Amino acid sequence: MLRSVGQRRVTGSEEDPRVAELGTAVSRLRRELAAHPAEFPDRGIAEDELAALAAMALSGAPEVPRLRRSLLLVAGAIGSVSALASGLAAVRGAVELFGEPGPR
Repeated sequence: MLRSVGQRRVTGSEEDPRVAELGTAVSRLRRELAAHPAEFPDRGIAEDELAALAAMALSGAPEVPRLRRSLLLVAGAIGSVSALASGLAAVRGAVELFGEPGPR
């Protein structure tokens, strides 16, 4: 179902806005990474972890420690690619919406 900005889902299940933000940010960074022409050694790691983040967003109930682990791996893999910095910052911001992980 496609929605315009500002429209809400009308069905009985409300989507967590943090999950929606995460999905949007991850999708944007995946597109930017796919369009980035340069190859770099850890590109595959970034792609795999972004796919994992997308799957967590689709599940609707991501685990905070796993979100943070994936974010660290993505940041380590593409952190030096300045063209992807804004997309990475958006993903980081979306992960931070989930707050601190609880005690183990």
